[in-house]
Amino acid sequence: MIRIGEIDHVVLRAIDMRTMQRFYCDVLGCREERRQDEIGLMQLRAGASLIDLVSIDGKLGRHGGAAPGGEGHNMDHLCLRVEDYDEAAILAHLHAHDVRIGELGSRYGARGEGPSIYLYDPQGNMVELKGPAVR
Repeated sequence: MIRIGEIDHVVLRAIDMRTMQRFYCDVLGCREERRQDEIGLMQLRAGASLIDLVSIDGKLGRHGGAAPGGEGHNMDHLCLRVEDYDEAAILAHLHAHDVRIGELGSRYGARGEGPSIYLYDPQGNMVELKGPAVR
């Protein structure tokens, strides 16, 4: 069984990164924590979680297709932190339920770098299951 601890981060595709950063930082009180300009990623601290902004014309943002609107997706994926992360058991559970699984890897999240699994819900939305930070 998978036991969710919290939302680790949400990824939003942005048409105008500066406008989005100003809104989330100046209006909602987030702060910039990490930036990877080479892939078009800005990570904002939102309490215990992160809000990731990806430029629609950056390496990550181009995967979402058209700009946010009627034909394009604004959210790239939802990330859920998993308690008692056991990758083999999680994968077996997902396979048993015929879940489409994407890439496995180590990725940075709200608690640091650690293992993660990408998968897709029945409507094709990408979800990331995030394990503990590697210390």
